[in-house]
Amino acid sequence: MEATKAQVTGTLVGEISRIPGGERIRLCIQCGTCSASCPNANRMDHTPRKLIAMARAGMREEVLSSNSMWLCASCYLCTVRCPREIKITDIMHALECLSVRENVSSARTLTPTMYRSFSDFVYSIGSVPEPSFMILFYLLTNPLRAMRMIPMAFSLLTHGRMSIKARRLKPEAERQFKAILDKAEELGGI
Repeated sequence: MEATKAQVTGTLVGEISRIPGGERIRLCIQCGTCSASCPNANRMDHTPRKLIAMARAGMREEVLSSNSMWLCASCYLCTVRCPREIKITDIMHALECLSVRENVSSARTLTPTMYRSFSDFVYSIGSVPEPSFMILFYLLTNPLRAMRMIPMAFSLLTHGRMSIKARRLKPEAERQFKAILDKAEELGGI
């Protein structure tokens, strides 16, 4: 039996509440302290306060397709200043997971693609050679931008801030890392 739109939209706050850190979302008093504290609020489709209000209103598609959670800097200013001790940063991370799980992430941010590319790269070869990873990322997102990044890559290489040589994980560390990625995937992460 297929769920109606009303049934589906009413579950977003419940889903967020079940994710560690999201259990206090219903306590938000919409004071706006989180949005006023956020260094990236001006770049977001919706401020943290508005995103919480939209989630509580059942605006599932609008919330999960927003770029807001992807622009969260995880600086925790919102969390520290919240008078109701709501872990807004954790809510943002929960929304990222839900967005990826439902494949409705914002086309205005490349972060989901970078997360997925990173985990796929490490999972498949057990290391992250920066030049190869960035080439793959730009091929997936914007090949022309890769050309504009060549001067920066050259500067990083010449200053010893980036290595061409891949740093492989030891076999045991690689096994453990793959187990972590498998568990994250199982839990609905990226």
